[in-house]
Amino acid sequence: MNAFRFHILNAVILSIICMFTSLQTQADELLAANLKKRADAIVGLMSFMLTPDVTTGSIALSDEPTGNPDIALTTLGGGFTMSRDLPLYFGGTLGYSRYDPAFLASDGQVQRRVPTRWNSLSLTGGIGWDFPIAKELKFRPIFNFSYGRVASDSAVAGTILEDQTGADFEFLKNGTLDVYGLGGTLMLDYERYRDENEIDIELRYTNIQLKSFSDAPEAVQGSSHAQSLSLWARWRAPTGFTALDKPVRYVLEAARTSYIGDMRGALGFDDLNSIGVGLELDSSAREIFITRSRLIFRYKFGKNVEGTSVSFAISF
Repeated sequence: MNAFRFHILNAVILSIICMFTSLQTQADELLAANLKKRADAIVGLMSFMLTPDVTTGSIALSDEPTGNPDIALTTLGGGFTMSRDLPLYFGGTLGYSRYDPAFLASDGQVQRRVPTRWNSLSLTGGIGWDFPIAKELKFRPIFNFSYGRVASDSAVAGTILEDQTGADFEFLKNGTLDVYGLGGTLMLDYERYRDENEIDIELRYTNIQLKSFSDAPEAVQGSSHAQSLSLWARWRAPTGFTALDKPVRYVLEAARTSYIGDMRGALGFDDLNSIGVGLELDSSAREIFITRSRLIFRYKFGKNVEGTSVSFAISF
């Protein structure tokens, strides 16, 4: 009888150990899945920094109202065509973002909210060719290539997660993630310049596939399919004032970007709009390499979001 009770007790203890092992494995898998989701999100955030776009040129979202991760991104970009005789187009965008997701770590009794901080720097280049459709309208296909690096500065967070889950999240402890992207852009560019006013209109469709390629664990390998359709228009006309021997122009601007695929709803909205007003100073009459300088105030809005920005641009 005692031997029978002993075997029963051993079976119960073994069952309890297996149950806790299973629960721990499930917790590790759940946390790994959460980490994978965040890795896809940080790569997806790069999608908003791949092309020159006034709507997403500067975005800052706070988690205070919603509990979502803090997000901030800034881009600097532009492009030019060599000449009318050689209509080779070069463009590029440099982007920086900061993404602050948080993880819930638990030791079985106490649950803790562990913040992490991932920084992203990306560079996108584009090479295209201008095909004239009409006198002032061009069709411009562009080949795009991107490189980005994600770096975590959350050594403390990584240690806490590893201690409380038993899992190895080495990436969170000052790890890096390299990302590459290949794709293209199709663009219609309308330019009509007159002494009385200047009109620029661009319709752009972009499709770039992003994927990580570093030696980081599988749980933090990310990918994203960046697709967007944008329309941008600008009107410039003299104010009646002069400076540097040239007319000072006022600038009116409007833009709308629709996000497709993985980008759709990634930041809580599907479309983003921008309305801008500003001034432009023409310095082409002077012997300096900057021909024009623009200061523009923009109001941006979309579903559940709105904000303002001030931008400064120069032409060579």
